[in-house]
Amino acid sequence: MKQKTSPSILIVPGLRDHVPEHWQTLLQATLPNAVSVAPLERDKLSRAARVAALDAALAAIHGPVILVAHSAGVMITVHWARWHEREIHGALLATPPDLERPMPAGYPTVDVLRQNDWFPCPHQPLPFPSIVAASRNDPLAQFDRVVAMANDWGSRLVDLGEVGHLNPAAGFGEWPMAETLIRELL
Repeated sequence: MKQKTSPSILIVPGLRDHVPEHWQTLLQATLPNAVSVAPLERDKLSRAARVAALDAALAAIHGPVILVAHSAGVMITVHWARWHEREIHGALLATPPDLERPMPAGYPTVDVLRQNDWFPCPHQPLPFPSIVAASRNDPLAQFDRVVAMANDWGSRLVDLGEVGHLNPAAGFGEWPMAETLIRELL
């Protein structure tokens, strides 16, 4: 009888990479089978470099994988899915940004994102099960735009209510619901 292997959890951070008090960093520390995409040393805004880093992290993992992406990490994941055929067990896609609309001060402009090849945003269904966790007051994306993304990707939408961008600035360190949603993907 073949023993079932638990999927590895691959954390896909956003453009700010690894923030010590972020729920993804804290989650990785609590799950024995979790690893993270390594931070980029250069080309930090390049979509191609970010997708290549995700692909390299996946190449180092043998067996099933669940992706846990936040913010621009969601966009990295959906861009990766367009061009790669690695089997993915599932993905938790938390608070994707709407990169096609201007974002608050301190974030890359639409022109900078365009120069770094982030457009167009993929609208194709993902080839693996996914859950989009959406905030009703995310400063980086209007709720209706995230609903449209989830529909395009064939993802189940989870309405988180008003949680901002689900990051330390919005009051989130630990996010226990992440583990619940990951278990749904098992």
